[in-house]
Order: sequence, then C-alpha cells, then structure tokens
Amino acid sequence: MSYLVSTIITGVGATVVMDLWGLARKSLFGIPPPVYGLVGRWIAYMPRGRFHHESIAASSPVQGERLIGWIAHYLTGIAFAAVLISIWGDGWIERPTIGPALIVGIGTVAAPFLLMQPGMGAGIAASRTSRPVAARVQSLITHAIFGFGLFLTGWIARLLF
Repeated sequence: MSYLVSTIITGVGATVVMDLWGLARKSLFGIPPPVYGLVGRWIAYMPRGRFHHESIAASSPVQGERLIGWIAHYLTGIAFAAVLISIWGDGWIERPTIGPALIVGIGTVAAPFLLMQPGMGAGIAASRTSRPVAARVQSLITHAIFGFGLFLTGWIARLLF
C-alpha cells in the first residue's frame, strides 16, 4: 500500500475512532463531544485577519462553519497520521505498533492546548475555562484514543491491503 493511501486511511480511521469515543463519552459520562462548528467558525475568521477570539461561541456564526470544522477535523487527523508515518516510515505501515501511535496521538494534544484553545478564547490548555483540569484530562484522554485509533487503523489496513 502506498505511503499516501496509508496516511489517508490511517488518519481518517483514527479520527473516526476519536469521534466514536466522543459519542461514547457522552453516553457513558454525559460529557458532550467537541463542537467542530466552532472550530470552523474560528478557521473561517482567519482569512479576515482574526485569529483570536475572547469567546468563539460569542462570535457571530459564519455560513458553512460546521462543514469547515468537520473538514478541518479530518484533514488534521490525516496530517497527524502523516507525522507518524513520516517519522516511523514504511516499517510502521508494514508492522504497526502501539508505541509510536500513542506517542504521536498524545503529542497531538499540543495543538489544542497551544493553538486552538487560546485562539478560540479558552486560554492556553483551557486555562480560561470553568474547569481547566477536567478539560485538560479530557483532551489528553481523547488524544490518547486518537493514538490508539492510529494503531488500530494501521493494523486493520495492513490486514485488508
């Protein structure tokens, strides 16, 4: 299987696993899944020169923000899979292991902590939220699940292709 196809399958699959976790966590713990429409709103304001919001939820909605957010979510998953595969190479594609997948998955929590949350008004590592420790723990768990999804999808792709 080619590097590009492996990257796309692994990234999309890991993102699906992460989204399934979001649904399960809502059912099991009453914690709502992320609202990717707000991510889309944040991204949609960028071409207008606005990269930071006091509260993205209080910013005016933008047409197509949900679609923008979901597309960005999946493209980000593919980009993070590309990081995994570019570092560990064809050897990981041929024989996926959990260690590298978890390293990348957990490492991806830097993106929301240092970029998205501050830009959307939640502060660095959710410091401006009402429950920053809980938000940080949920982010870490979700990104660890993404890492597990990278491994699981890589393993399934190896068997199927």
